[in-house]
Amino acid sequence: MRLLLVFGIAVALSGAFSLFAKDNSTEQSKTVCVAVVANASTISAFVEQMTERLVKSLKEDKVDAVGMNSRTTTHYPLEFSKANGEESRQKQCDYILLSQIRDPRQHPFEPRLPEISIGGPVPSTDASNSSPIAKPNVQVAFALFQSGRFKPIVDTYVLDRPGPNAANTLWLAMDTEANRVRSELKKARLPE
Repeated sequence: MRLLLVFGIAVALSGAFSLFAKDNSTEQSKTVCVAVVANASTISAFVEQMTERLVKSLKEDKVDAVGMNSRTTTHYPLEFSKANGEESRQKQCDYILLSQIRDPRQHPFEPRLPEISIGGPVPSTDASNSSPIAKPNVQVAFALFQSGRFKPIVDTYVLDRPGPNAANTLWLAMDTEANRVRSELKKARLPE
């Protein structure tokens, strides 16, 4: 009788431990494949370095990120390509992150997504303003897709107002994008 009781307790405890182990496995980090940033604007940008910066920023935000060799397309709205999908499957990624530098002046009739604004002052529309004309805004559009899904979890852009050093503001845009992606992934992991 005691042997059956001890055996029953052992079975119950092993079941509890296996449930605990399953709960911990769901909290493991998901891997994000980061496609090479595309430059669909007229400004010059070192897209490989921007991609590396984005991966580094994601890792600093405690996101398991992996750089990809495949590129983000220059078409808009952002959609992952066949090459992006195949590479993400090979690298066993749970998400695909696409990023694109855009100039809104080149696409004046496209619908506008919610924006995240960073950097310098907003250009003045006052004709009496004697300051030099502000440079046009540049957008860093990005979309985060869950593997196997065609609809993005996040589809927005960071509005970058270039100052004297456009490279620095593009770096800041990569950091802002990484923060937003981390925040969205954290929401996706919360229990429903």
